[in-house]
Amino acid sequence: MAGRFAPRSTPRAAVPRRTGTAAAPVADALTRDWTPPGPLDLRLVLGPLRRGPADPTYRMTGDGTFWRASRTPEGPGTLRVADRGGRIEAAAWGPGGPWLLDRLPTLLGADDDPDAFRPRHRLLALTHHHRPGLRLLRTGLVMESLIPSILEQKVTTDEAYRAWRHLVRTHGTPAPGPTGHAPFTALGLHVMPDARTWSLIPSWEWHRAGVDAKRSGTILRAVRVARRLEEAAAMDFPAAAARLELVPGIGPWTSAETLQRSNGAPDAVTVGDIHLPGIVGHALADRRDADDAEMLALLAPYEGQRHRATRLVLLSGRIPPRRAPRMSRGDIARL
Repeated sequence: MAGRFAPRSTPRAAVPRRTGTAAAPVADALTRDWTPPGPLDLRLVLGPLRRGPADPTYRMTGDGTFWRASRTPEGPGTLRVADRGGRIEAAAWGPGGPWLLDRLPTLLGADDDPDAFRPRHRLLALTHHHRPGLRLLRTGLVMESLIPSILEQKVTTDEAYRAWRHLVRTHGTPAPGPTGHAPFTALGLHVMPDARTWSLIPSWEWHRAGVDAKRSGTILRAVRVARRLEEAAAMDFPAAAARLELVPGIGPWTSAETLQRSNGAPDAVTVGDIHLPGIVGHALADRRDADDAEMLALLAPYEGQRHRATRLVLLSGRIPPRRAPRMSRGDIARL
């Protein structure tokens, strides 16, 4: 049997063990079991990492197992996470595997404090009660959330997801894992490029991915100072946001979207979003035409927990009906 992975210690390779559905052993895996201190819904916790249904860095299989490919400070790594009746079972591969397993509890919200949230609206009180497994994740990795957030600036989500998918598959590397093990091979996981590879992507490849010069330029400026930006993962939210926003092209919207994931920042409310103010306004005050200022006023009672409040609003299902066409999709790759 594979031994438990001791936090903050150097792991040893686990004895390969069989999965419940395949006869072949999952070789070369390090493993760790962790029991969270309370309810934990992996879909809610890890969902914000998913960049579209075909994200090459993230997969959820039919049995509720989550796979994630990351570029850690120790190198590429693949993490597999599953809930086994309240016990989290994890396995990892690659040079970054020990780093990912060491930080598994932090990733899954062990440092988050849901009890710090005090609902002031009935809708949020009910949603908070019915979603006890919601915790705010913390990856500790800035660039892997920053780059897709830049790609999502002022375009449709479909365009941004397509760009991320194309760039990672074309310029990233296949994720480490149990090669030859059918379930893993079918996932097609890739690790995103490192900073140097991002900087060497030619202009026509950005164009082919549908990324305009403004967004690609912002990414190129960011990867030149990637090491300094990664330091923001250890900062509090105001300092981390200030660090990211020193890069031209990165504003409050992008820094908030990044730090919600990398830092687990519970107060990182997204301003400058085309839809969120109206959603929050509709849910909390029946004002679907609310702007950023009105949204922030409605969220003022939740200062320190405003990101959690917006997550709960989105999970409540109280979304205003669409009354205008979707944002038109542009495809510069066809030009």
